[in-house]
Amino acid sequence: MAMASLARRKAYFLTRNISNSPTDALRFSLSLTRGFASSGSDDNDVVIIGGGPGGYVAAIKAAQLGLKTTCIEKRGALGGTCLNVGCIPSKALLHSSHMYHEAKHVFANHGVKVSSVEVDLPAMLAQKDTAVKNLTRGVEGLFKKNKVNYVKGYGKFLSPSEVSVDTIDGENLVVKGKHIIVATGSDVKSLPGITIDEKKIVSSTGALSLTEIPKKLIVIGAGYIGLEMGSVWGRLGSEVTVVEFAADIVPAMDGEIRKQFQRSLEKQKMKFMLKTKVVGVDSSGDGVKLIVEPAEGGEKTTLEADVVLVSAGRTPFTSGLDLEKIGVETDKGGRILVNERFSTNVSGVYAIGDVIPGPMLAHKAEEDGVACVEFIAGKHGHVDYDKVPGVVYTYPEVASVGKTEEQLKKDGVSYNVGKFPFMANSRAKAIDTVEGLVKILADKETDKILGVHIMSPNAGELIHEAVLAINYDASSEDIARVCHAHPTMSEAIKEAAMATYDKPIHM
Repeated sequence: MAMASLARRKAYFLTRNISNSPTDALRFSLSLTRGFASSGSDDNDVVIIGGGPGGYVAAIKAAQLGLKTTCIEKRGALGGTCLNVGCIPSKALLHSSHMYHEAKHVFANHGVKVSSVEVDLPAMLAQKDTAVKNLTRGVEGLFKKNKVNYVKGYGKFLSPSEVSVDTIDGENLVVKGKHIIVATGSDVKSLPGITIDEKKIVSSTGALSLTEIPKKLIVIGAGYIGLEMGSVWGRLGSEVTVVEFAADIVPAMDGEIRKQFQRSLEKQKMKFMLKTKVVGVDSSGDGVKLIVEPAEGGEKTTLEADVVLVSAGRTPFTSGLDLEKIGVETDKGGRILVNERFSTNVSGVYAIGDVIPGPMLAHKAEEDGVACVEFIAGKHGHVDYDKVPGVVYTYPEVASVGKTEEQLKKDGVSYNVGKFPFMANSRAKAIDTVEGLVKILADKETDKILGVHIMSPNAGELIHEAVLAINYDASSEDIARVCHAHPTMSEAIKEAAMATYDKPIHM
């Protein structure tokens, strides 16, 4: 199948085949809370409600395509949840806490002796805040560079071509546009009977700004966010227990990788209570008492913690948009329904990112934004949700793209599996980071790569060779026959590819 197929490849539309008909439209869900703006009385070609990864990228791309563009953002700082209280600050704390953990537990193995290592939590949080501030200012600078009009305020629809904005300065503007894109993102999903106060019972937002290292931390939800934030505080000294209703952590992860991943986290002293549901909470005392029972019912148990992190997922944010006023259709979950061109059932109104179906990921929202404005500009856009990578930024990281082995079995697809452990990788051995593996799934008949899963330090960087391969319908032999620099962690991908269609060299 080889690389000649790359030259024949054409641009493709959204991941699913859907017509322009509203009845056949892809049902997506939209949620909005941040940003609305107006450029005064002048009409815009494009108005975007929300300045997160989807919204600000769509705004810049629209301006680059020559469209007069206004972006409305209620937060007063661009970047949305991701940049302000999500992806970026969490990665800053993950890196800082990892450095502390390495200094305390690993440096000596490399001949570096440190007499005393302490956590300066205020300094750690300040570094995180500085990173956020610099990046939000950077996005605002990109708006100026590309001549995007930026309105700070909260917007709602007056009509399919008008948005009323209550600005953060106390004024009201009406922003007019030929095309209006809803990019308001998502919010923390609440749980019945649990009130988040961002002090003792926190969301991911509160978990980024704890003023003390809790002795005991309970995380409700074993998804990406919960495991990442649990890792941060666990490295800094917290005793972390993760409570999960499902039978597995990160249920969408490839099963073989997930088992190794959970074992790795358990070696880091993270405890798991799976198939367990929360039935009550008491925060009236100094700490928090969490009452749990088996998911299928049974004897109740009381857990005690200084802080409880509620990390049970996210929900589209659309409240206050007045979507119903202009007749925009949503599903039961509040997501906005769109077709393959991101158009809603109302002419001139579009939606992207977390408010429509698909992975709730910043990079997916960015791709939505680019594709949407390309369609508006009369060009062709494309996003394939089956080929969007996902990364858990713990240590080690877990990154994946494409199908899991469980999905292929369920779909009845015949496949080959190739695996290569980092224990056999020379770079990993040299730097003493041998935990993890690369796993490749390829079609048994054609050798087309169907899924790639990596568990290792920096797996989130390594995965993109696989993302490119999958997007261009490459075979495992294609990767295996590409020269990889030595010694690198990336050689494990080459070896896994060799193991998929033939045999690896170094194992």
